[in-house]
Amino acid sequence: MTAARPVPAGAAARSPERLRVLLVEDDEGDAYLVRELLSEADSAFDLQVATTLGQARDLMAGIHCVLLDLGLPDAEGIDGLRKLLAVAGHAAVCVLTGRSDEHLGVAAVAEGAQDYLVKGQVDGVLLSRALRYAVERKRADENTRRLREAELRQAESARLERGLLPQPLMDTTEVAVHTFYRSGRALGLLGGDFFDVVQVGEDRLHVIVGDVCGHSVDEAALGVELRVAWRALVLAGVPDGEILGALEQVLMSERRAREIFATVASVVLDLPRNRATVRLAGHPAPILLRGGRAQPVAASRGIVLGVLPTPTPATELDLSGDDWSLLMYTDGLIDGRTGPGDDRLEVPGLCALLDEPDARQVPLPALPAWLVGRAERANGGPLADDVAMLLLSRGGGR
Repeated sequence: MTAARPVPAGAAARSPERLRVLLVEDDEGDAYLVRELLSEADSAFDLQVATTLGQARDLMAGIHCVLLDLGLPDAEGIDGLRKLLAVAGHAAVCVLTGRSDEHLGVAAVAEGAQDYLVKGQVDGVLLSRALRYAVERKRADENTRRLREAELRQAESARLERGLLPQPLMDTTEVAVHTFYRSGRALGLLGGDFFDVVQVGEDRLHVIVGDVCGHSVDEAALGVELRVAWRALVLAGVPDGEILGALEQVLMSERRAREIFATVASVVLDLPRNRATVRLAGHPAPILLRGGRAQPVAASRGIVLGVLPTPTPATELDLSGDDWSLLMYTDGLIDGRTGPGDDRLEVPGLCALLDEPDARQVPLPALPAWLVGRAERANGGPLADDVAMLLLSRGGGR
């Protein structure tokens, strides 16, 4: 006989959880015995009785544990257990067997039952303990399953992140690129925000930031497809004015529903001429940091990709001078609130943050994270949406 475990301080004052137990038993004598055993043990159980598996299905709501006889009029043996497990949900399951059928109990545990009991070999205390053990074991199994699912989601997120947020494909030292990403979802799962940078030849730098509407793994996977397709189109030498149209075709063929769309901001930098061609498909305008001021690029804003295929207008931007930065971002950065009302940060608020004296003291590589921190402070907590940013700079200043 094992020694009793010490009772934690205050444990004696806590009553055990009251459990709802469903007994599935067609023998009135056995059902009466179970009820008497639980009463004898003075256990905190509410017992309901069903005489068939069909009746048990209608009584499952709110049940913590099912005590199942393996010999029922409408279900026999392991087949009856399988049918019950299919509808048991979060309820634990214990099976009742006869002395000659104890092997069925072992098989039942292998099928998914939490425990088995042999009729005639249990008293009230043992029955009460077995039921509580079954409930706790079921909860532990559920917690383990949820933890495993979370680990799988995190692994999936990491794989998607590598696809959404690649290393810039460039070798020029004339322009520095600083990247930033922060998930706005629980468990750090990715949404559909993506970016990429590709250098073509010695003098042209292609840059894109995009956002697929929605917040699920499907949207993240679609974002990966769009980014990879964009990189392939750029490297294949497709004319600049045709790339977003081709990207829209990919979106419309790969999306899971017709209402899925994407916003995109693309920039092509002509390094020798210090000029940029900006195309906006429903996306917020980049912010130009130059001469100590932050201003949105005055670019024509086309419609989002995936609604009505339309050429995206191009805007030429003169970047004369050797000291500028260009901030490209997704709307998760500017959709946060700026107080207790419904006012949002929006583009003017973002420019105001960048014009603050404190912002000018932040090193460029740290500026995106600083902006998110300020936006979250104004929002009163974490931003609800994903945030992706690319900060391009020439000359090392702003």
